[in-house]
Amino acid sequence: MTQPLGMAARTVGHGGARRRGWPWARIACLLVGGVLLADALVLMAMGFFMVGVTVPAALGLVLCFVGARWHGVRDGFHRLRWGRLAWRTGWLLLAAWACSVGVFWAVLVQQVNALGQVDKAVTPQAIVVLGSGTPKGQPSPALRARLDTAHALAAAHPQAWVVVSGGVDFGETLSEGQVMGNYLREQGLDPARILQEERSTSTELNLQYSLPLLQAQGLGLDSAVAVVTSDFHTLRAQRIAQKIGYTCALAVAAPTPLYIRYNAWLREYFAMASSWLLREL
Repeated sequence: MTQPLGMAARTVGHGGARRRGWPWARIACLLVGGVLLADALVLMAMGFFMVGVTVPAALGLVLCFVGARWHGVRDGFHRLRWGRLAWRTGWLLLAAWACSVGVFWAVLVQQVNALGQVDKAVTPQAIVVLGSGTPKGQPSPALRARLDTAHALAAAHPQAWVVVSGGVDFGETLSEGQVMGNYLREQGLDPARILQEERSTSTELNLQYSLPLLQAQGLGLDSAVAVVTSDFHTLRAQRIAQKIGYTCALAVAAPTPLYIRYNAWLREYFAMASSWLLREL
């Protein structure tokens, strides 16, 4: 039976809009996926291949593909028996993940603010600075911020030992501990106060391998220790220290440079999840 001309026009128009339209979800896929993928590729080019880089890269690639082939992917799902349910479930899971990132960041901000209020009332016996990359034998921006924070803390507590902790980066010849110690000495910190740990390759090992250096100075797991790290890393560092057995350890937050803050906080989300799965926390 022939459709009325108006009805046919509306059908064609609606179908054309369906084929040519750019719904908000498709635009969001391309934007979010493009940012995740580009950011991960830049970090991979710099030699970073940890979970916090590879997982966002994979997610970004999937989102870019879905955004670029929106109608084909959607129609392919809809042709399957449970396809419509799977398509909608996938979007709900993605929304839930985005919400979980927001919640994690909110908790992290609350943690940083709380620690900032507490650390002023604590007198540390030792200051442990966690490593964070030393490209070309120089502290990375994040590591420099940690060292500057530790230097100010050491000036306020002249009786505290300062432990700089970190092994040799991929492609480097100097350990993070050596580079960190050099930086603090150049900033005028008394070399006699600096203890260098140069074997560790993770936060857990930072704190484990720093312990013998503290014990050699008469300190231990029950001593007041300030663990200086980047703001995004404080929550995980605090929990790892507690699991190792430090009973009086307090994470001290160093600011993350603005231009790497988005990436660092996103990577920490995945790093936190990875540490939880590996039972490091």
